[in-house]
Amino acid sequence: MASYLDDLFGLSGRLAVVTGGSSGIGRTMALALGRAGARIVVVARREGPMAEVVDELRAHGAEADAISADLTDREAVKIAITKIIEGYGEPDILVNSAAVNLRPPLAELSDEVWDVTVSANLTAPFLLGQAFAPAMARRGWGRIINVVSQQAFRAYGNSGAYGAAKAGLVGLTRSQAEAWSRDGVLCNAIAPGVVHTPLTEPVFADPTKVAAHAGRTMIGRNGVPDDFAGCVVFLASNASQAVTGQTLFVDGGYSAT
Repeated sequence: MASYLDDLFGLSGRLAVVTGGSSGIGRTMALALGRAGARIVVVARREGPMAEVVDELRAHGAEADAISADLTDREAVKIAITKIIEGYGEPDILVNSAAVNLRPPLAELSDEVWDVTVSANLTAPFLLGQAFAPAMARRGWGRIINVVSQQAFRAYGNSGAYGAAKAGLVGLTRSQAEAWSRDGVLCNAIAPGVVHTPLTEPVFADPTKVAAHAGRTMIGRNGVPDDFAGCVVFLASNASQAVTGQTLFVDGGYSAT
């Protein structure tokens, strides 16, 4: 039984890069992939929280390290790519979970907020995919997992630049799948519902909004980061060998109502 599950879901020998892996959904994904056997490189801005994740991964027996980078800066992304390849090798798994969630009303949306939002949520995943996917394809195995949003599919709560960027990331996921799936590189997106993370604290500060969002789900609660451990291991493993170009909604039925 254990051998079968290891063959299906195990990630021993794989190198996974997780952006935004210092907190929230990204942190849970980094921990899940590490506990499934992958070596982990966390990429985020804040060194303190990254160090905590690395320590936790190592406590579970996983190999882990971290690289600090501002993913809104194109040159910083390129430097991080070089550090990853030179320091750890070519990744087998790329998880794009880092995000900027600035959502002023569209009439108040500045060029600066637009640029920062699109850079973090769409351009950085594009650059990372372009850097790593061709090598995955040459080896005949790879996984790209992009964390998107409900706002990619429906407008609410001042979706603005955030919704537009995440909708672009859904499209990028399909483009990546079209480009590389025949070479064994499977590319999928995960769409959370309303999840309590540091990024969504402003929403969860309003009990009325929290209750309204929970009431819209089929499971009767809003999301928590632990909801994303199993789905990321599934999409990163051999278990997902015929799944590509898809968006997996992990939202308690939020999108089905």
